[in-house]
Amino acid sequence: MAEKVQKMLLHLCCGPCGEYPIEAIKAYEKYDLTLYFYNPNIHPEKEWYRRLEGAMRLAEIRKLPLFVEEACDPQTWCGYGRTIERCKFCYSSRMKRVAEYSKENNFDIFTTSLLVSPYQKHDLIHTAGNKYAKELGIEYLEADFTDGFRKGQQMAREDGLYRQKYCGCAISLADSDFRNKVIKDQAEYIIPTKLQNQLKKEQVVCL
Repeated sequence: MAEKVQKMLLHLCCGPCGEYPIEAIKAYEKYDLTLYFYNPNIHPEKEWYRRLEGAMRLAEIRKLPLFVEEACDPQTWCGYGRTIERCKFCYSSRMKRVAEYSKENNFDIFTTSLLVSPYQKHDLIHTAGNKYAKELGIEYLEADFTDGFRKGQQMAREDGLYRQKYCGCAISLADSDFRNKVIKDQAEYIIPTKLQNQLKKEQVVCL
């Protein structure tokens, strides 16, 4: 008997980090995959749009639905300062909303593209994911996609996706070795009016 296909929501932190997890999840052949972009940690607004454009491009290439939830709250992240509590809050707040969105929209299971990066704190992500999955009565896939990190980065280069130089929040930008280049690039970037208008009209931005 064929295994039941589950509806999966993959939290997408950015396009490049989604490359390998999407490939790996599709290889399981037991998930109906949908992407979800919810990243209120990203600062400034221009960076949020640059990463969103990458996520949209990836969804288009892989022919997957992408839902977007607008949110940006940089002051909250800055309030935690350079402490582990900032990262805990970042993972917890995002996984809570991903779990809620999954429950609200009848998904069976969720996970996150954050789990492809060897630079992320996987134990904190899993703690948050499992906590909210249990509270809401759905499943969380405690995945480890790090074996495909380099492959995913190469795939992103081939697909022409924007590859960011810092984690996302204002503090991570301030601490980035590429801070000056990032700020220069952000100053030159113009948020597409068409994309802004599209987000005002609908949450589904790519099908």
